[in-house]
Amino acid sequence: MPITRRQFLAGSTVSLVGLARGRPPAVWLPGRLLQSPTAADKPWYATMRRCGQLNLNERDPLTLDVGSWIDYWASLELNALLLNGGGIVAFYPTDIPYHHKSEFLGSRDLLGELVRAVTERHMRAVARMDCNYAYEDALTAHPEWFERNQDGSPRRHDESPWLFRTCMFGPYFSEQMPAIYREINQRYPVAGFFTNGWPSTGALGVCYCESCQRVFRERVGGVPPADTNATSPLYRKYYDAYMDRVLEVWRQWQGVVTERGRASVYVGNLGGGIRTVKNVRRLGEVAAWFNADHQGRSGDTPIWDCAQQGRVAQAVMDGRTITNVTGSYANSRITWRHVAKPAAEATLWMAQTTASGMVPWFHWLGGAPEDNRWRAVGRDFYRWLAQHEPHFRNRRSIANLAVLYPQRTIAFYKSGEGPGSWRGADRAQTSDYLQGLYYALLDGRFLFDFVHEDALAAETAQRYRALLVPNAAYLDDEHCRRIRDYVGAGGSLLATFETSRYTGWGDARPDFGLADLFGAGAAGETIGPVGNSYMRLEQRHPITAGFEGTALLPGPESRVPIRATGAHAAPLTVVPSYPAFPPEMVFPRTPRTNEPAAVLREVGQSRIAYFPGDVDRSCWRSGSPDLARLLQNTVRWLLGDAPAPVTIAGDGIVEAFAWETEPGYALHVLNYTNPNMTRAFIQRFYPIGAQHVRFAIAPGRRVRAVRALRAGHALTFAQRDTIVEFDIPSVVDYEVVALT
Repeated sequence: MPITRRQFLAGSTVSLVGLARGRPPAVWLPGRLLQSPTAADKPWYATMRRCGQLNLNERDPLTLDVGSWIDYWASLELNALLLNGGGIVAFYPTDIPYHHKSEFLGSRDLLGELVRAVTERHMRAVARMDCNYAYEDALTAHPEWFERNQDGSPRRHDESPWLFRTCMFGPYFSEQMPAIYREINQRYPVAGFFTNGWPSTGALGVCYCESCQRVFRERVGGVPPADTNATSPLYRKYYDAYMDRVLEVWRQWQGVVTERGRASVYVGNLGGGIRTVKNVRRLGEVAAWFNADHQGRSGDTPIWDCAQQGRVAQAVMDGRTITNVTGSYANSRITWRHVAKPAAEATLWMAQTTASGMVPWFHWLGGAPEDNRWRAVGRDFYRWLAQHEPHFRNRRSIANLAVLYPQRTIAFYKSGEGPGSWRGADRAQTSDYLQGLYYALLDGRFLFDFVHEDALAAETAQRYRALLVPNAAYLDDEHCRRIRDYVGAGGSLLATFETSRYTGWGDARPDFGLADLFGAGAAGETIGPVGNSYMRLEQRHPITAGFEGTALLPGPESRVPIRATGAHAAPLTVVPSYPAFPPEMVFPRTPRTNEPAAVLREVGQSRIAYFPGDVDRSCWRSGSPDLARLLQNTVRWLLGDAPAPVTIAGDGIVEAFAWETEPGYALHVLNYTNPNMTRAFIQRFYPIGAQHVRFAIAPGRRVRAVRALRAGHALTFAQRDTIVEFDIPSVVDYEVVALT
């Protein structure tokens, strides 16, 4: 791509302006991007705080106005913009055989125009690619590139049947896509590559092409199964082979995009919130930048789904870059790609992204929108972020509670109507245990982080006073050992239901793998799900605080019958289920038992609480405030006299994150008090009143100012030793309080 003297001077001028503003300069030159030496200590994406994406369609080259689009994205003060490069459709004059060039491209080089305009406005350009489908001419010439059904037929796209699905195990991924990356990398100064739809964190598919059959013959030892069933030894081997291939391809593509020595990066498409199947910890091993393509919610998904995504990603990235996509269009259960979702919904999604430590990525699809209501939503939020950018440069979370992210249980657990019975969509129920604990923690206004089960380490006990385990039924022996080590180092533990009853692949143990910690062993097969069961209050204990006036609490829907061993407290016992209908039959057949509904132990500095029932899942499914309070009381008992890093007193349902930042500290408070909290979409906000905050800071540190960044004014505060107290007068949607 030839460059004129005028273009060179224009690029140089822009770079000098960027230096004056404290931004890394960028100069357009053929095939490379010159960077300031001052930016060399960190990759560019490590300091990115605002990202956007314009997703083109094949007809856009006919009419796309590059200048007006780049004016809009520049008004958001973006650090990086995603632009369509190629894969399914090339938006530049490609020379790669069977790389389909847009039939509407004509003589344009749309990618080149966009990259030049982006770079001249001092943003980074990232090429958005799609490796998942190709056209019939490629299928005819290279049948080995494509996935096959069991009968040998190629797999067509459901809505665009002229496209055929490519296979990850075939040469399309190891030869064709690298050739496309190299061509774009040689022609344009893109700063990275992103693949739409791959590898994702969802369920594994099974392909019957020759490449996949070879994998099964040589690595798995069988033939591809009809479905992905984790009880099958064949599937278990396939899972490992599949993950190995994902990491192999990821590393290959990262190597290709950095061949020219540029500080480029390959970014995969991840996401899924708490419902993941592919091992996100292993993906985090190769991802320099974790992009969660978690664009919105639909149906009865709770609003905090985005914040949960942030917690999952933080648990595997160890402080490295995380972005999350906000789709500005209406991605509800009925999808409308070309109309905007409500502004309140999009704003709170971006707020959760930011609060949980991710970088927002604002996305629109189509170059000629007829609905432009989304534009102001992104501009307003991003400009506010840019105004206060230093306060979003987080160093560490200051939470003292850890929630175990039990990925194997969520991915493989046999749920539904009891062990061994779930199929298909019933897998969603495997996240209900975590969801119930999560809601109880929000309602109790606790600060907490997620810790991935594979990331448990000695540091966990140093950072967190208590570890909360929501039915991690599938745990390997190594996971159990690390949990024991955590407790042995002085950490406290909450565990529920079938935690450690099975190995990591779901093979039953003769007893809990953590029976010694629980002070209880399994005395029979799991009972339930059944309704109308209860827990009887046998003695007063801190976990039963607030239950004066009743001898019964609602019981969990399912439970493991247990026999307690050793010294323990059992303030709750089981009242077995009895008929709820007809009214004449509603009376307990066994009103009192000696079977514990909770086992509480103190071992050295550690406190251990084990509930043999699914109190967390039952809390989520029922909305029972008694079960939520029981979980909250138990967490407070586990923490004992350990001071809370932050307390927030006031009305409303909120989620809070607290960070140590480059300038000091930041408290993020998200207002979820809304009739659409658990059903899309939020249409307006319902402000909550004053929130009184006690914030613990490092010894010897003095706070000079406390400021509410959304409200835009200083807050009156008082500091006594390490405690800073202040009131947030109101929270509309989201407030960030900066302590400096």
